[in-house]
Parts: sequence; structure tokens; C-alpha cells
Amino acid sequence: MESPLFYELRKPIKIDPQKTYPALFLMHGMGSNEQNMFPLVQGLEEQMFIFSIRGPISQGSGFAFFTIEEYGKPHRDVFRQSLSQLTQFIDDATEQYPIDKSQLFCLGFSQGSILSMSLALTLGDKIKGIVALSGYIPKILSEDYKIQPVDHLSVFISHGEMDGVLPYQWGVDAQNYLKELNAKVSFHSYPEGHTVSLQNRQDLLKWIQEQIQQ
Repeated sequence: MESPLFYELRKPIKIDPQKTYPALFLMHGMGSNEQNMFPLVQGLEEQMFIFSIRGPISQGSGFAFFTIEEYGKPHRDVFRQSLSQLTQFIDDATEQYPIDKSQLFCLGFSQGSILSMSLALTLGDKIKGIVALSGYIPKILSEDYKIQPVDHLSVFISHGEMDGVLPYQWGVDAQNYLKELNAKVSFHSYPEGHTVSLQNRQDLLKWIQEQIQQ
């Protein structure tokens, strides 16, 4: 698939030509890369197409999806471009691969978490579920976008209680915001910093398995 965004794909070894499959779109955090996300979902590749997307901006030894104007506030134009590119990426992937369009999921950590929630809120019923690890919902969404209904949406939010990068309260606020919009939210807190613990990984894998079996 041609795309301005670099990505890697994991998929079932044997594709049944009579079937379509769920799809999971992975987005990493600032300064990381697409390879960093696959260990979180190892074991799911035989059940779904997994696209791990690299941020388009060089950031140290890794990459980012957007830059920051100030703490908790992305640069507006950069954020909008990244969200637009990701939206197009999802549309292109669902057209070019045997994907069940009713079973699209986004999973992200930190910046990727912010974008996962943003995609759900701007794409509405295109997205069935999201996993948002240590992120927040930026104000730019309510300022610049029409928030779509998400009463169909299933959400797994997790946040470290000792997160020194993005405050724990921001995760709580994201939970409350999505619940007010009638999304089905499962919130998980862990005695960790800005990271994904083993228990967190086990919990999110169980949650994804439950969603794709429904």
C-alpha cells in the first residue's frame, strides 16, 4: 500500500479469501518508532491485520506524530496534518486489504494515545474501539473539529498513577469526557510511571480479544 506514512504490517500467515479480518492501527509515542509497538500486541497477528505506523517527524533517535507548542498543547497545524494523514491511512488500508470495516481498532501510547482518542472522536462509527495508553484529549479537538457520536465506541484507557510526563489526572479526565459522550469506557490505573507494565499489557490484550469476539 502506498502511503506518505511509513508502516509495518503483521497479518495472519494463512489468509482465507472468503473472510475479512479485524484491523488494529498502532501509534507510538514521541521519540519512538513503529517497531516499539509490536511487542504490546504479540499474539494477535493471527486474528487480525496489525498496522504499526511511524510518525512522520524526526525526533531524536526516533520519530513523532506532532510537535508541542506548550505543555499539553500540540502545534495546531502539525497536529491537524498528522490526524488527516492517519485518517487517510485508515481509509486506504480498509480499501486495499481484506478488512472488516466494522472491526477497526486504534491503539496508541502517549502521542499515539492522544491520536487514538482523537481519531475516535472525529471519525465516529468508523472506529469500533480504541486502546489509549497514557494520553489525554487535547483542547484542539473541541475547538477545531465536530465531535462525532461515540455511543457505539468501546474504550480501554490506562494511565500510570506516578506518570511524570503526562499527569494521571489527564487520563481520568479523558475517561470522564468519553463517558459523558456515552462511550463504553474501561479505565485501568497502575502503580507505574509513563510506561506500559506487564499487567497493563495483559489487561489490554484480554480486552482486545473480548472486543473482536463480539
